[in-house]
Amino acid sequence: MTNNFYDLNAKEFFENTVNVDMSPHYNEFLKLIPEKGHILDAGCGSGRDTLMFKSFGYEVTSMDGSEEMCKLASEYTKQEVLCLQFQEIEFDPIFDGIWALASLLHVPSNEIKMVLNKLKNSLKSNGAMYASFKYGDFEGERNGRYFNDFTEDSAIRLFSEIGFEINKTWISNDARKGREDEKWVNILVTKP
Repeated sequence: MTNNFYDLNAKEFFENTVNVDMSPHYNEFLKLIPEKGHILDAGCGSGRDTLMFKSFGYEVTSMDGSEEMCKLASEYTKQEVLCLQFQEIEFDPIFDGIWALASLLHVPSNEIKMVLNKLKNSLKSNGAMYASFKYGDFEGERNGRYFNDFTEDSAIRLFSEIGFEINKTWISNDARKGREDEKWVNILVTKP
Protein backbone atom coordinates (compact mmCIF):
# COMPACT_ATOMS: atom_id res chain seq x y z
CA MET A 1 0.00 0.00 0.00
CA THR A 2 2.58 2.59 1.12
CA ASN A 3 5.13 1.83 -1.62
CA ASN A 4 2.32 1.88 -4.16
CA PHE A 5 1.40 5.39 -2.93
CA TYR A 6 4.99 6.59 -3.41
CA ASP A 7 5.27 4.91 -6.82
CA LEU A 8 2.10 6.67 -7.99
CA ASN A 9 2.98 10.05 -6.42
CA ALA A 10 6.78 9.99 -6.75
CA LYS A 11 7.13 13.14 -8.87
CA GLU A 12 4.85 15.23 -6.63
CA PHE A 13 6.48 13.89 -3.43
CA PHE A 14 9.94 14.61 -4.87
CA GLU A 15 8.99 18.20 -5.73
CA ASN A 16 7.39 18.82 -2.31
CA THR A 17 10.37 17.55 -0.30
CA VAL A 18 13.57 18.05 -2.30
CA ASN A 19 14.15 21.63 -1.11
CA VAL A 20 13.04 21.29 2.52
CA ASP A 21 15.73 22.51 4.95
CA MET A 22 16.57 19.79 7.48
CA SER A 23 19.84 21.37 8.71
CA PRO A 24 18.86 21.56 12.43
CA HIS A 25 18.46 17.76 12.37
CA TYR A 26 21.67 17.23 10.34
CA ASN A 27 23.60 19.22 12.93
CA GLU A 28 22.47 16.97 15.81
CA PHE A 29 23.17 13.75 13.88
CA LEU A 30 26.50 14.70 12.33
CA LYS A 31 28.01 15.59 15.74
CA LEU A 32 28.13 11.81 16.29
CA ILE A 33 29.51 10.79 12.87
CA PRO A 34 33.27 10.69 12.23
CA GLU A 35 34.69 12.79 9.42
CA LYS A 36 34.23 11.01 6.05
CA GLY A 37 32.14 8.37 7.86
CA HIS A 38 29.75 6.00 6.07
CA ILE A 39 26.04 6.85 6.40
CA LEU A 40 23.02 4.74 5.42
CA ASP A 41 20.19 7.01 4.21
CA ALA A 42 17.39 4.59 5.07
CA GLY A 43 14.24 5.56 3.19
CA CYS A 44 15.96 8.34 1.27
CA GLY A 45 12.89 9.62 -0.64
CA SER A 46 14.02 12.38 -3.01
CA GLY A 47 17.71 11.88 -2.15
CA ARG A 48 17.94 15.39 -0.68
CA ASP A 49 19.72 14.24 2.50
CA THR A 50 22.03 11.86 0.61
CA LEU A 51 23.21 14.75 -1.54
CA MET A 52 23.69 17.00 1.51
CA PHE A 53 25.73 14.38 3.39
CA LYS A 54 27.86 13.76 0.27
CA SER A 55 28.51 17.53 0.00
CA PHE A 56 29.86 17.39 3.59
CA GLY A 57 32.34 14.67 2.57
CA TYR A 58 30.55 11.57 3.91
CA GLU A 59 30.22 8.28 2.06
CA VAL A 60 26.51 7.56 1.64
CA THR A 61 24.59 4.40 0.80
CA SER A 62 20.96 5.17 -0.05
CA MET A 63 17.89 2.97 -0.07
CA ASP A 64 14.16 3.38 -0.51
CA GLY A 65 11.23 0.99 -0.79
CA SER A 66 9.60 2.69 -3.78
CA GLU A 67 10.99 1.88 -7.24
CA GLU A 68 9.88 5.24 -8.65
CA MET A 69 11.42 7.19 -5.76
CA CYS A 70 14.66 5.21 -6.25
CA LYS A 71 14.76 6.24 -9.92
CA LEU A 72 14.23 9.93 -9.11
CA ALA A 73 16.70 9.88 -6.20
CA SER A 74 19.35 8.08 -8.30
CA GLU A 75 18.99 10.70 -11.01
CA TYR A 76 19.14 13.54 -8.45
CA THR A 77 22.12 12.22 -6.45
CA LYS A 78 24.00 10.78 -9.44
CA GLN A 79 24.47 7.49 -7.60
CA GLU A 80 22.65 4.17 -7.35
CA VAL A 81 19.82 4.00 -4.81
CA LEU A 82 19.07 0.48 -3.58
CA CYS A 83 15.41 -0.52 -3.90
CA LEU A 84 14.95 -2.30 -0.57
CA GLN A 85 12.23 -2.71 2.03
CA PHE A 86 13.40 -2.29 5.64
CA GLN A 87 12.44 -5.93 6.24
CA GLU A 88 14.96 -7.02 3.55
CA ILE A 89 18.02 -5.27 5.04
CA GLU A 90 21.00 -7.61 5.48
CA PHE A 91 24.02 -5.30 5.81
CA ASP A 92 27.19 -6.14 7.71
CA PRO A 93 28.08 -3.64 10.49
CA ILE A 94 29.64 -1.13 8.06
CA PHE A 95 27.85 2.12 8.87
CA ASP A 96 29.00 4.90 11.18
CA GLY A 97 25.49 6.34 11.06
CA ILE A 98 21.94 5.58 9.93
CA TRP A 99 19.65 8.41 8.91
CA ALA A 100 15.95 7.41 8.93
CA LEU A 101 14.06 10.67 8.50
CA ALA A 102 10.29 10.12 8.20
CA SER A 103 10.75 6.58 6.90
CA LEU A 104 10.48 4.05 9.76
CA LEU A 105 7.06 5.55 10.51
CA HIS A 106 5.69 3.29 7.73
CA VAL A 107 6.80 0.07 9.49
CA PRO A 108 3.94 -1.64 11.39
CA SER A 109 4.33 -2.20 15.13
CA ASN A 110 4.48 -6.00 14.68
CA GLU A 111 7.61 -5.59 12.48
CA ILE A 112 9.36 -2.50 13.91
CA LYS A 113 11.51 -4.39 16.47
CA MET A 114 12.77 -6.80 13.80
CA VAL A 115 13.58 -3.86 11.49
CA LEU A 116 15.37 -1.91 14.25
CA ASN A 117 17.44 -4.98 15.09
CA LYS A 118 18.46 -5.26 11.41
CA LEU A 119 19.45 -1.59 11.40
CA LYS A 120 21.33 -1.94 14.69
CA ASN A 121 23.25 -4.91 13.24
CA SER A 122 24.23 -2.68 10.28
CA LEU A 123 25.91 -0.14 12.58
CA LYS A 124 29.50 -0.25 13.78
CA SER A 125 30.05 -0.11 17.55
CA ASN A 126 29.32 3.44 18.76
CA GLY A 127 27.46 4.09 15.49
CA ALA A 128 24.64 6.63 15.66
CA MET A 129 21.10 6.47 14.37
CA TYR A 130 18.59 9.26 13.84
CA ALA A 131 14.90 8.55 13.26
CA SER A 132 11.76 10.67 13.14
CA PHE A 133 8.09 9.78 13.43
CA LYS A 134 4.83 11.67 13.30
CA TYR A 135 3.93 12.61 16.87
CA GLY A 136 1.06 10.71 18.46
CA ASP A 137 -0.23 7.23 19.18
CA PHE A 138 -2.08 6.46 15.94
CA GLU A 139 -1.34 3.32 13.93
CA GLY A 140 -3.03 2.45 10.67
CA GLU A 141 -3.83 3.81 7.22
CA ARG A 142 -3.91 7.55 6.67
CA ASN A 143 -4.32 9.05 3.17
CA GLY A 144 -3.25 5.89 1.35
CA ARG A 145 -0.18 5.15 3.49
CA TYR A 146 0.45 3.11 6.62
CA PHE A 147 1.64 5.10 9.65
CA ASN A 148 2.98 4.07 13.05
CA ASP A 149 3.18 7.24 15.19
CA PHE A 150 5.24 7.68 18.37
CA THR A 151 5.56 10.01 21.33
CA GLU A 152 8.89 10.74 23.00
CA ASP A 153 8.09 8.16 25.71
CA SER A 154 7.07 5.39 23.31
CA ALA A 155 10.10 6.04 21.05
CA ILE A 156 12.51 5.95 24.03
CA ARG A 157 10.90 2.73 25.28
CA LEU A 158 11.14 1.05 21.84
CA PHE A 159 14.74 2.01 21.07
CA SER A 160 15.84 1.12 24.63
CA GLU A 161 14.26 -2.35 24.29
CA ILE A 162 16.40 -2.94 21.17
CA GLY A 163 19.51 -2.06 23.19
CA PHE A 164 20.26 1.41 21.84
CA GLU A 165 21.56 4.13 24.14
CA ILE A 166 19.34 7.21 23.94
CA ASN A 167 21.30 10.40 23.25
CA LYS A 168 18.48 12.84 22.71
CA THR A 169 14.81 13.20 21.79
CA TRP A 170 13.04 16.36 20.71
CA ILE A 171 9.78 17.54 19.19
CA SER A 172 9.84 19.57 15.99
CA ASN A 173 7.33 21.11 13.60
CA ASP A 174 7.04 19.91 10.03
CA ALA A 175 9.52 21.83 7.85
CA ARG A 176 7.31 21.69 4.74
CA LYS A 177 5.39 24.78 3.72
CA GLY A 178 1.78 24.66 4.87
CA ARG A 179 2.44 21.75 7.26
CA GLU A 180 4.05 23.71 10.12
CA ASP A 181 1.29 22.65 12.56
CA GLU A 182 2.25 18.96 12.26
CA LYS A 183 4.47 17.68 15.07
CA TRP A 184 7.32 15.17 14.78
CA VAL A 185 9.22 13.22 17.41
CA ASN A 186 12.96 12.93 16.71
CA ILE A 187 15.27 10.43 18.37
CA LEU A 188 19.04 10.14 18.27
CA VAL A 189 20.56 6.92 19.58
CA THR A 190 23.87 5.06 19.56
CA LYS A 191 24.83 1.39 19.44
CA PRO A 192 26.93 0.52 22.52
